[in-house]
Amino acid sequence: MPQLLANTDISPLILHTRPALHMTNAEFFAFCQLNADWRIEQTAEGDLVIMPPTGGETGDRNAELTTQLRVWARADGAGVSFDSSTGFTLPNGAHRSPDASWVTRSRLAPLTPEQKQRFLPLCPDFVVELRSPSDSLSATQDKMGEYLSSGARLGWLIDPAERTVYVYRPGQPLDTLDNPTTLSGDPELPGFVLHLAPIWNPGF
Repeated sequence: MPQLLANTDISPLILHTRPALHMTNAEFFAFCQLNADWRIEQTAEGDLVIMPPTGGETGDRNAELTTQLRVWARADGAGVSFDSSTGFTLPNGAHRSPDASWVTRSRLAPLTPEQKQRFLPLCPDFVVELRSPSDSLSATQDKMGEYLSSGARLGWLIDPAERTVYVYRPGQPLDTLDNPTTLSGDPELPGFVLHLAPIWNPGF
């Protein structure tokens, strides 16, 4: 009988580059374009974090997450939502690609057309990280802390395996929610409510 494989994503590959290699923002963007099949982040220390395509359940959850956020963002009109393929250059020099994010139009307006075509040189106002089976919880929590220190006003770390959500706001204690059915973005994202049933239970 065929052996069933565990439903896990492949762990990210981490490459240490400094001091042997130091890429400028433009060089890192070009490097990512040459390796478009991979989702690549860079830490503030210069390490490359290379993430392969996700498994089916994680992909379904990501699609649901970005769809709900985009529907709200279009209706609200005050900002723009982005999916997991969007890169951001944080103030500390790191290049990150949260699973979903949102930025106010007032912060996007000053960007040049060239800046809009490359990794956006800012930290999103709102970020979501969806923990996949291969993601380290502590590493993902550290990433959420980095977003907050870089200017994010609200962050959600969603852990489907544990049905737990960690809510991050600057200057406030970490809020841990066990098996919530919805998440409210108020007051940072007025009226946005994320329905978690399709996140907890993928649609196939």
